[in-house]
Amino acid sequence: MSRQHSLLISITAALIIFVVAIPLASAAVIYTWVDDKGVVHYSEQPPKGVNATKIYSEDIEPAKAGYIAPKKREQVQEQSELEKSAAIINATDKEQAKELCESAKHSLSVLKSYNRLTRKNEKTGEMEQMTAEQKTQAINENEQRVKLFCK
Repeated sequence: MSRQHSLLISITAALIIFVVAIPLASAAVIYTWVDDKGVVHYSEQPPKGVNATKIYSEDIEPAKAGYIAPKKREQVQEQSELEKSAAIINATDKEQAKELCESAKHSLSVLKSYNRLTRKNEKTGEMEQMTAEQKTQAINENEQRVKLFCK
C-alpha cells in the first residue's frame, strides 16, 4: 500500500469521526420549570430550590417555521379639542361651519399658490416673511379645517 493511499484512508476516517461527533458535541441539557405566576422558564443551568425538568436538546422537535399574521387592534381615537369644537359647530351652526370651510379653502389656496408670504408677528406686531416650517404648519392646519368643516 502506498503512502498516499494510507494518508487518504486516515483523512477519510478522521472526517467520518468528526462528522459523527458534531451532533453529539452540540447536544445540550436544558432545564425547564414553571414559576408561581405560571411563566415557563428555560435555562442551561439548573435553578436552585426549584424542581426543574431536564430536557435534552436533541430530543426537542423543531417547531414548524411559518408566519402568523398580527391581529389588527381596533383603535379608539380620542377626539382633539378642535375636532370636538368642530362637531359642535357643525351640529349647531351650519352657517358658521360653511364660513369656516370657505375661509380654510381660501387660505389653503393662497398658501399653496405663493412662495413668499408675509404675516404679522404676534409679539412685535411687525410683518415678517413666513418660514418654510410656518408655511407647512399653516397648510396642515387649514387642510385639517377643510376636513372638519367642509362636509
